[in-house]
Amino acid sequence: MSGLLALLDDVAAIAKVAAASVDDVAAAAAKAGAKAAGVVIDDAAVTPKYVTGFSAARELPIIWRISLGSVRNKILILLPLLLALETFLPAAITPLLMLGGAYLCFEGAEKVLHAFAPHADATVEADFDAKDPTKLEEEKIAGAIKTDFILSAEIMTIALSVIDSGNLWLQGITLAIVGLAITVGVYGAVALIVKMDDIGLHLASSGRTGVVRAFGNGLVRGMPGLLKLLSTVGTVAMLWVGGNIVLHGLEVTHLWAWPYDTIHHLAESAALAVGAAQGFVTWVVTAFFDAIAGLIIGLILIPVATRIIAPLWRAATGTKGAAAH
Repeated sequence: MSGLLALLDDVAAIAKVAAASVDDVAAAAAKAGAKAAGVVIDDAAVTPKYVTGFSAARELPIIWRISLGSVRNKILILLPLLLALETFLPAAITPLLMLGGAYLCFEGAEKVLHAFAPHADATVEADFDAKDPTKLEEEKIAGAIKTDFILSAEIMTIALSVIDSGNLWLQGITLAIVGLAITVGVYGAVALIVKMDDIGLHLASSGRTGVVRAFGNGLVRGMPGLLKLLSTVGTVAMLWVGGNIVLHGLEVTHLWAWPYDTIHHLAESAALAVGAAQGFVTWVVTAFFDAIAGLIIGLILIPVATRIIAPLWRAATGTKGAAAH
């Protein structure tokens, strides 16, 4: 009997450890997902453009294929790569984060510049002016998966940076949960967004009551504004997340701590001055100045990327047009 009781006691102890591990994974996943929220917003805002111009019947299949590519990016490529870096070369994590943050700043600044000074890229337009719809669809999906890789790398690296556990398995499970949850959330939301006008049309034409039909008409009329809002939010998210990553990296690496520390002190001072909702005020002020910093960094990077990096890349790879872009 004493042996059985000892065994049951051991089983109970193992169960407690397992439950604690589950709690640790859940807490770490929630923390990591929240930290990466800015990039997630950008991911959800960017993706709908890849189904623009296709028939309604092709929208969901395209989103499905992009989401599968996103899972491959996160789970099969980025997860083992990041865990290997964390194990053998942890010092590389911050520079990689900064590189991804700089890319977000560049993309966000380019969108802002285009909004104030619209311009067409004839080479890119020519590349996507395909007579074959199948070829165009394949190009769009490939482009979306490449963009997703950059954003997924940023999401997964941010998530890894806030997982406190030194347990490799816990880190791997947490990253996998974060990656899958974000993929389902982002592409589920994208699928709903791109089909919202079809849902509205159906309700407007087949609704049994005037209220339902009016709601359907409202969905159809509101979609252009929603897509524009998503685009704006995505651009702002790019800038504030990218700016924060670069400035925080400069502070962590002791290259230039002043910008990050100054924004931190300004946010704290503003929160103390307001008195109420201090956490929210701190976040708003920090995000505001991070976005300004991100815009400045991005504007500096635009000529560097377009006049130096892109020509060197074309010369090295022999690619042209949109592929080099």
